[in-house]
Amino acid sequence: MFPEALEFHVAPWIQHGLAWLVDRGGGFFHGISVAITRSLNTIEAGLLAVPWWVWIGGVLLAGWAITRRPLTALTLAALMLAIGAFGYWEAAIETLAMVIVAVVLAVAIGLPLGIAMAESRRVHALVIPVLDAMQTMPSFVYLIPVMMLFQALGPVPGTLATVVYALPPVARLVDLGIRQVPADVQEAARAFGATRWQLLAQVRLPLALPSIMAGINQTTMMALAMVVIASMVGAGGVGEAVMRAIQRVDPGAGFESGFTIVALAIVMDRLSQGLARRWQVPRTG
Repeated sequence: MFPEALEFHVAPWIQHGLAWLVDRGGGFFHGISVAITRSLNTIEAGLLAVPWWVWIGGVLLAGWAITRRPLTALTLAALMLAIGAFGYWEAAIETLAMVIVAVVLAVAIGLPLGIAMAESRRVHALVIPVLDAMQTMPSFVYLIPVMMLFQALGPVPGTLATVVYALPPVARLVDLGIRQVPADVQEAARAFGATRWQLLAQVRLPLALPSIMAGINQTTMMALAMVVIASMVGAGGVGEAVMRAIQRVDPGAGFESGFTIVALAIVMDRLSQGLARRWQVPRTG
């Protein structure tokens, strides 16, 4: 056995640190909680206000417009119809609202972070180990500090834990996309007098758009995968139905709720990948 005299625990320090943050920044965290709650409620109400048949028709038209494949469009519409037929329409909308908020926050943080990583080797060297740790850490671990900071259960800690879990892909792929922009294209832009900001905004980011869209796609899929874990802290949505089916050992309900998450993932993945292909900027060189 390992000798107890050589043991060294950081858990008390982490707990005291989080307690200090809660004590000193309670108002700040309360403001974040209110803002996220309002965003979730507003988006969910807006999504639920759209009739189900409009949703299905919209997915059908979007699938056709984006992919130009009738079979793909029909399949996506059929998946949305199956979600309603299984009785998980409202839960799916609640999950979708949480995914939208989480992805927007993850992109808002990950995009400038990825740009900073691409622009500075020092930032890149500092951030990469953090992203590696974030991607290797078990997803449910994120729930513990978030619950302590916000002193509550519900969709807010679930959403923020989802943001942390889904952040690394978009930051990595923004960095990768910018670094892969051909050097000769950048030199040509500099030769025409482009400033550093113009080079970034008008050359590097547009050419990195396929990689950025791939990062957003992966972030969306990871956010959707996190909703089941987030249900452990009362996030609601389809994840709550999955957890309830597990607790009751109900394979039928587990299949239906699991299928709902898979269906949402397929619809969002196909549409976002189709957009990425349509927005792809041809590279030269």
